[in-house]
Amino acid sequence: MMPIQTVKTDEDIRKCRRAIQALRPSLTDDIYFEAVKKTLADNRQIIFVEENGEAAAIAVFETGYNLFRGDYIYIDDLSTIPEHRGKGFAGMLVDWILAYAKNENYAQVHLDSGVSEARTDAHRLYLNKRFQVTSLHFVANV
Repeated sequence: MMPIQTVKTDEDIRKCRRAIQALRPSLTDDIYFEAVKKTLADNRQIIFVEENGEAAAIAVFETGYNLFRGDYIYIDDLSTIPEHRGKGFAGMLVDWILAYAKNENYAQVHLDSGVSEARTDAHRLYLNKRFQVTSLHFVANV
């Protein structure tokens, strides 16, 4: 089994570029590094599985507290480079986060996922990991 690593250095951020951009193509090369630094400074962590010198899959998550959830973990992003899909890397990252949540006494792990045919495999993973569909997410563009 491949080890899960935590982003700690600028080199780690560089290793994660393709996996993050696979999910977030709007993070073009010219803004990528600054955007990742900003998200890490906002109480988030990035974990990844490395293969051949780059991150094959990444997960970005935050910890927090609010009145509705109490102490929680929220998975912002889970992405695998297309040529590495189907190898179980995303499942490994989710399992790591679930274990981390249990060890650190977080009662729940949350995530949102877009709804389209392209997301079917992701939804299958979440359901297999025993996530439940509990709400709709609404957004107002202003």
